[in-house]
Amino acid sequence: MRAIQLEEFGGPEAMKLAEVPDPEPGDGEVVVEVARAGINFADTHVTRNDYLAKQELPLIPGGEVAGRTPDGRRVAALLASGGYAERVAVPEAVLVPVPDEVSDEEAAGLLLQGLTARSLLRISARLEEGESVVVEAAAGGTGSLAVQLAKRMGAGRVIALASSEEKRELARRLGADATVDSRADDLESAILEANGGEPVDVVLEMTGGEAFEAGLRALAPFGRLVTYGLASREPVEIRNVDLMGTSRAVIGFWLRHLFGRPRELRAGVAELLEAVAKRELEVVIGDTFPLPEARRAHEEIAARTTHGKLLLDPTR
Repeated sequence: MRAIQLEEFGGPEAMKLAEVPDPEPGDGEVVVEVARAGINFADTHVTRNDYLAKQELPLIPGGEVAGRTPDGRRVAALLASGGYAERVAVPEAVLVPVPDEVSDEEAAGLLLQGLTARSLLRISARLEEGESVVVEAAAGGTGSLAVQLAKRMGAGRVIALASSEEKRELARRLGADATVDSRADDLESAILEANGGEPVDVVLEMTGGEAFEAGLRALAPFGRLVTYGLASREPVEIRNVDLMGTSRAVIGFWLRHLFGRPRELRAGVAELLEAVAKRELEVVIGDTFPLPEARRAHEEIAARTTHGKLLLDPTR
């Protein structure tokens, strides 16, 4: 079968289209014919082996797929790796049935980023009704879902950060109450202005560097900043005395830990799929790339020129 494989770690140039053996299912596994594979910013860390979980070569990237089992069931699944391929062996226990009302594109674009957005708000930030929420990268896959879910959960004011007017307009269409240019010279002041001059309650942060610092400074007492990415590749150091002196909280989030709470995971998947099936939640698909163009997809997502969810189509 065809797959994108790395023989060495690196940037987009390290990803090669290769012919590899078909997957052999182990006990309790089933081979899924992949219709769509999700592309996530975290994949750009995986290919460089500089993310939270260390990788081994040779590596087929890809952490989420939608497709069909040999008996014709439409399913989706989160994976440790292997999604950038025509077929992948998946434990039967982690397969998620896809409702007829949900497309392959929506299913592949929903699981990882939808669960991330929901968990950031509900589990980590513990969002309360009426609170203000700042969403970084609000036109991206996770951000576009977080804007919608925050409104569904009763947020009082959702402030969307994005780098272009086109992206900010998308965030407004999805329900954001205010938008901010994420490249503003004084991001903290811009966030406060968007919230009527008041500090904010929750910040969903995935950039690091100065954007992290600005979001933290914009928090109200008892506000929570949830950090779940490092797009700038600029780590930040935090002093406990600064947190004590402001009564602010910084919370880390990694989706992998949700697998230790299977009941919460299943509830989240069911809630998200039902919302999409009822057209109460929109999965914004930015672009779908043929399998051989995975390198270009990574180049574009790293350059921040994309919006919504990026997908691979292994049938092309």
